[in-house]
Amino acid sequence: MGGFFGITSHEDCMMDVFFGVDYHSHLGTRRGGLAAYDREIGLQRKIHNIENAPFRTKFERIFDEMSGTSAIGVISDTDPQPMMIRSHLGTYAICTIGIINNADELLEQYFQNSGGHFDAMTGGKINSCELLAALIDQKGDFVEGIKFAQDLIEGTASVLILKDDGSIIAARDKVGRLPVAIGKSENGFAVSFENFAYQKLGYEDYKELGPGEIVELTPDSCITKREPLKKKRICSFLWSYYGYPTSTYEGVNVEAMRYINGRIMAQNDKENLGDLDIDYVGGVPDSGTPHAIGYANKSCKPFARAFIKYTPTWSRSFMPARQSDRNKIAKMKQIPVYDLIKGKNLLFVDDSIVRGTQLRETVEFLYENGAKSVHMRSACPPIMFGCKYLNFSRSTSDMELIARRVIMELEGEEGFNHIKEYSDGSTERGKSLRKTICEKLKFASLEFQSLDGIIEAIGLDKSELCTYCWDGEE
Repeated sequence: MGGFFGITSHEDCMMDVFFGVDYHSHLGTRRGGLAAYDREIGLQRKIHNIENAPFRTKFERIFDEMSGTSAIGVISDTDPQPMMIRSHLGTYAICTIGIINNADELLEQYFQNSGGHFDAMTGGKINSCELLAALIDQKGDFVEGIKFAQDLIEGTASVLILKDDGSIIAARDKVGRLPVAIGKSENGFAVSFENFAYQKLGYEDYKELGPGEIVELTPDSCITKREPLKKKRICSFLWSYYGYPTSTYEGVNVEAMRYINGRIMAQNDKENLGDLDIDYVGGVPDSGTPHAIGYANKSCKPFARAFIKYTPTWSRSFMPARQSDRNKIAKMKQIPVYDLIKGKNLLFVDDSIVRGTQLRETVEFLYENGAKSVHMRSACPPIMFGCKYLNFSRSTSDMELIARRVIMELEGEEGFNHIKEYSDGSTERGKSLRKTICEKLKFASLEFQSLDGIIEAIGLDKSELCTYCWDGEE
């Protein structure tokens, strides 16, 4: 994934942009970058690798190195950003979040039409931000260039551009899969993926950009350059997994949605399974916890944290590049509370079940520390399709998904013609999927939130939501 943040102000804004970008650290672990505009110096840029140290540590001296009344920054889980570009449109800094799935095709078209070249990384890979800039530069202005690029790109591209006059152009992706929010203060405007980031800095909500909307920001104005498009498909996983709890998208707060989601799951269990023999309900930290609180409140089962994540040194288990290292770190972080585990029947709610590797190790850890039984609930439906729009999953193949692997084991490729049945826990195929996963991961029981349930919890119409990873609908 990734997230971006920017400010254009009458005053030096580097401190605010530093904190605003840092508030997006939960969205990426590879690169962090800042670009700034100063009336005397012009455009400046810094990029650091943040795989082994957080953004805040790597950029703590930035105030001695950069200054500016306008600045943008990005946390990227892919390529180094922002890029500094000089073209017929002028000199500008650009960053993007999303994914370009047809990059090779676009490169071939570009080479045939322009005869130009790109800076190549190891293995010949091209920085997707540079490719985006090259597409934008084929038109006569930034707005037409962004529209042109978004029409060509298969995937998703939200864009921030810092121009050499200090103004900022912000564009939400074409169908609004990712949020872009604008904040306003007496000194200027802020633009952000997470709206709480600018709220903490004294900015008030001004507007959320609509799908494909493009605005130009100066310290005194927010001017719409392209009106919102009609089709919206905002990612449902914003609420169930990777959105920060304090953020609000499309008027729906993340933490509040997760409580509702948990209540719906508890009500479904009560109707379908009756009163379960459960001593404690807990969440797989961190994003599973609010779902579990909602479940516990509705089921009237006590909430407890049977294990605690030790995070001072490894705050995020997905930081290492290798999956085996991520699994090791995840296990090392889990510190048991023996009094809440030994001899207890535990029910845990996780935000999702993707591959199942870390979850299996978590359950083994609980049994090793004396748990009598471990029941599992997923706060979203079975993930049947790898995301092809946002690059938030490291899956390289649908067959890495545990639900897909189980279907293949049970029925072979024919099973993929019955994905809707496997997702539904009331069908024979759905029961077989859950039973097999229980056996593999040592769950006493397993249930998934239904697609209708998670849509109800979000509170938006399904036509406005991207649910591709669950039902394959584009």
